[in-house]
Amino acid sequence: MASMSRQPSKKSARNGGGSSSGSSQGANNAGGPTVKFARRTSSGRYVSLSRDDMDMSSDLSGDYMNYTVHIPPTPDNQPMDTSVAMKAEEQYVSNSLFTGGFNSVTRAHLMDKVIDSEVTHPQMAGSKGSACSICDGRVMRDERGNDVTPCECRFKICRDCFIDAQKESGMCPGCKEPYKVAEYEEDLTEYPNNGALPLPAPNGSKRNSNMSVMKRNQNGEFDHNKWLFETQGTYGVGNAYWPQDDMYDDGEEPLPGGMLDPEKPWKPLSRITPIPSGIMSPYRLIIVVRLVVLCFFLHWRVVHPNVDAVWLWLMSIICEIWFAFSWILDQIPKLHPVNRSTDLEVLHDKFDTPTPSNPSGRSDLPGVDLFVSTADPEKEPPLTTANTILSILAVDYPVEKLACYVSDDGGALLTFEAMAEAASFADLWVPFCRKHNIEPRNPDSYFSLKVDPTKNKSRPDFVKDRRRVKREYDEFKVRINGLPDSIRRRSDAFNAREEMKMMKHMKESGADPSEPVKVLKATWMADGTHWPGTWATPSSEHSKSDHAGILQVMLKPPSPDPLLGSADDKIIDFTEVDTRLPMFVYVSREKRPGYDHNKKAGAMNALVRSSAILSNGPFILNLDCDHYIYNCKAVREGMCFMMDRGGEDICYIQFPQRFEGIDPSDRYANHNTVFFDGNMRALDGVQGPMYVGTGCMFRRFALYGFDPPFADKDDKKDPKKNSEEGHQGNETPAMNASEFDSNLDVNLLPKRFGNSTMLSESIPIAEFQGRPLADHPAVKYGRPPGVLRVPRDPLDASTVAEAVSVISCWYEDKTEWGDRVGWIYGSVTEDVVTGYRMHNRGWRSVYCITKRDAFRGSAPINLTDRLHQVLRWATGSVEIFFSKNNAFLASKRLKILQRFAYLNVGIYPFTSIFLVVYCFLPALSLFSGYFIVQTLSIAFLIYLLIITICLVMLAILEVKWSGVELEQWWRNEQFWLISGTSAHLAAVVQGLLKVIAGIEISFTLTSKSSGEDDDDIFADLYIVKWSSLMVPPIVIAMMNIIAIAVAFSRTIYSANPQWSKFIGGGFFSFWVLAHLYPFAKGLMGRRGKTPTIVFVWSGLIAITLSLLWVSISPPKGSDGQGTGGDFQFP
Repeated sequence: MASMSRQPSKKSARNGGGSSSGSSQGANNAGGPTVKFARRTSSGRYVSLSRDDMDMSSDLSGDYMNYTVHIPPTPDNQPMDTSVAMKAEEQYVSNSLFTGGFNSVTRAHLMDKVIDSEVTHPQMAGSKGSACSICDGRVMRDERGNDVTPCECRFKICRDCFIDAQKESGMCPGCKEPYKVAEYEEDLTEYPNNGALPLPAPNGSKRNSNMSVMKRNQNGEFDHNKWLFETQGTYGVGNAYWPQDDMYDDGEEPLPGGMLDPEKPWKPLSRITPIPSGIMSPYRLIIVVRLVVLCFFLHWRVVHPNVDAVWLWLMSIICEIWFAFSWILDQIPKLHPVNRSTDLEVLHDKFDTPTPSNPSGRSDLPGVDLFVSTADPEKEPPLTTANTILSILAVDYPVEKLACYVSDDGGALLTFEAMAEAASFADLWVPFCRKHNIEPRNPDSYFSLKVDPTKNKSRPDFVKDRRRVKREYDEFKVRINGLPDSIRRRSDAFNAREEMKMMKHMKESGADPSEPVKVLKATWMADGTHWPGTWATPSSEHSKSDHAGILQVMLKPPSPDPLLGSADDKIIDFTEVDTRLPMFVYVSREKRPGYDHNKKAGAMNALVRSSAILSNGPFILNLDCDHYIYNCKAVREGMCFMMDRGGEDICYIQFPQRFEGIDPSDRYANHNTVFFDGNMRALDGVQGPMYVGTGCMFRRFALYGFDPPFADKDDKKDPKKNSEEGHQGNETPAMNASEFDSNLDVNLLPKRFGNSTMLSESIPIAEFQGRPLADHPAVKYGRPPGVLRVPRDPLDASTVAEAVSVISCWYEDKTEWGDRVGWIYGSVTEDVVTGYRMHNRGWRSVYCITKRDAFRGSAPINLTDRLHQVLRWATGSVEIFFSKNNAFLASKRLKILQRFAYLNVGIYPFTSIFLVVYCFLPALSLFSGYFIVQTLSIAFLIYLLIITICLVMLAILEVKWSGVELEQWWRNEQFWLISGTSAHLAAVVQGLLKVIAGIEISFTLTSKSSGEDDDDIFADLYIVKWSSLMVPPIVIAMMNIIAIAVAFSRTIYSANPQWSKFIGGGFFSFWVLAHLYPFAKGLMGRRGKTPTIVFVWSGLIAITLSLLWVSISPPKGSDGQGTGGDFQFP
């Protein structure tokens, strides 16, 4: 490998207790990244040394001595492209903790120990191995963890000593014979044997990328003749790869690798199932009828004012006009809902079926990078994140195609070691899930199931295996829960040791013993060195907002072919079970004071860049740390859409969010089924659902800010070529950057994406690998079958060092990250803005509802937490309304109904202003004795009746086509009023103050009253956390209750009672109170406890009932006449 040739010996550095490191300096350097090496002392300090200075290291001061190594690829110093060298390099990378950032050297700290517990899986960092016979280092290992001995004499040697022996004499230190390296080489380019075809390189690229396999001539261009010769392929009709007419003697011989079978009928991977016309036709008709009736009703209201109370009439008519406008924005996008289905068997037949040319069944599916984001281990328990990681590592998808990245934005050692523990436990959990087809593959959820675990299980050893894994998982949870105390005790011990050293040094130097000893309270890792991230006691360069970038390959990339277990490897018999684990990487981006790190959006963009360097999966699936994979085939379900005909213009696949731990009544509409099963399904029939933050599979190329591959654009660009090729135009070669975007100059790539050459070169590769198969004439942008069966090269130090450099805090300066590229900055709801930008460029999205929920997560069931969640969403919508992301400013590529939906996103919080006023109108009407109309005329009642009936019929039909239960629809209506009178109103006030006056305010919790029963899983539901958001709904409820009592009393004891006005105002007051009922229950807290407000309400009801009884049976006067009408207090 090229990087190996640039690395000097690190044997002496290792003996000094330190490590080696690789740094990328100047990404545009033609000679490759500059590599720097350093020794890390036990106290966590780095000292950069040369080979000749190692013997003098004890006399060195604490200053850095930079030693830069430049080794040109001369004939006597060629890269060692052997399997032994590659495995050794990858093992070195996976056992090193890479750190770096702004104005600092990127270093790799070789970790002999990642966690305190024992690590056994050969892919994991810190796994044990035999000792080197020369330096006691770690012997090189293969994929199964067995020792790799590059010489026939089986002399055990580590990676560094092997490199030294190769460079110095080429002789084995054991038998003194020359190494026979050629015997251990693996020919990874025998493409016809595994059915893989080479991937064309981007035009002008001179780099041998780790993420591609290229066939190029001496000029660096794609050599079609060489491709045709080595693959025996031909260019045929539709640009699919058909065999020649005389290739076979008879029709029974199989087709060569990757070719399409002309006898096999083409089948789609997904289908659109329209909603039955018996439901949709009446639904659309009623929408039209209600719209027409609303227009007539509003016209009637305008021309018939209430002259006795113009102020009341004017407020009501303004609110009603706004409600009609808001209803149109919400209802019109629901005209074309669709259902979709996938065919996983067809997906398997196309991409995973073994053939004579691909006997191992190596998958042709594209790679997927899965992102998990976390920021604070105190608010987001590490055990929850670890369970999410375990569900990802066990997903049913080709192992070599997966890569999992966890972003720790807090840089906490607790999260780091929890992820290492999860990777260690995955050694047992993942093969167990594969062996017994476990669902769900989150161990906490699986072992908490209330159903019979033996259902549909037929293997006789299942019960025994489950019992053993359950015991191991309980021990795993104990280790995770004990990590905070373990890290604290370890750090205290090491800090005490450092303090004693300092005291001893002061005594020896004759310093004043009365001076206090000043030692930094550092946080220490398991290998006895300083943690480069956030310390428990924050200090300079070790706090949440000030720490270096950290990258650790927890699990190195797996081998391309299955590694079957045996009965002796683990406590469970994994014979005939693939024991490989997906690649797993821990990332904590660099943070420094003075930089805007853009919260979650900035962390996601850092993952996009680092993953492009390390794995470059064409697709990205992002999950929150509390959302785990509930359906192990969810990734395959999403891939059915991406790889299907027409999938080339899909920017993302959004899955519905499903939640656990919600109270059975779903008091605060936490499931949000009306939105996820109604609104999002309806948008799927337009241009696609919105991006809602988690459970979304992105096309990496779309995240880079490029336009979709419009066929008409290419036809206009070269009509002559189009007419000549005709039906052969459904497969196009890999394009360069200028072909992606006509406005993008290749020389301006650093301005858009940063100065990383590796990142820029990965873009066309990701675009090509993300295309669907060119197996149908309708596929406008396809790729040949078999391209992605080629195994990727192992990681090397320079590649990981480049990944560290792109997560530095300065990398995005003067680039378009966050503005056009990646997750968009500037809004609390960065997810909606990011999806809007893609739709605005012409991309479309797809909504994937699976029979078994794809993902499940947690949601706040407490009233105050729920209101604050809605407040954050509404605040983001207000920010969108006052920004350039307002749908009023959208391009022509955004469809009209999609534009309505995005307009509603920015406008819906402002409905709260009119809603609050309208909720007070019934009380004002009852207090004043006037109604919103002069009299309850027949016309008013007929209009009101028709509108209400249409509303009920629309709700029933919407329940029919969306699958939402009627109770859930009613809960959604109730919480719409609760949130509209509290969180939405606060968001509007907050947004207006920020835009107009530049003032930022926040609504925080003021007090907390919790329940006593900790065993109740719904204990949070009864916790009362008082917040200023609760004030408006409380005032509205009290005003309406008092108004009903006052108006009822006045009407009864009036000489001329006007029941029509009371009934009108009373009906609307009861309508408001019925919607606020869940809010009132939230204020009551735990069952069995009666808060003060209950006594207040009880008193009001008692007074009302007393007055009613007086009216029904009035006291008799002296003349025997009832005195109810002239009742006076004595």
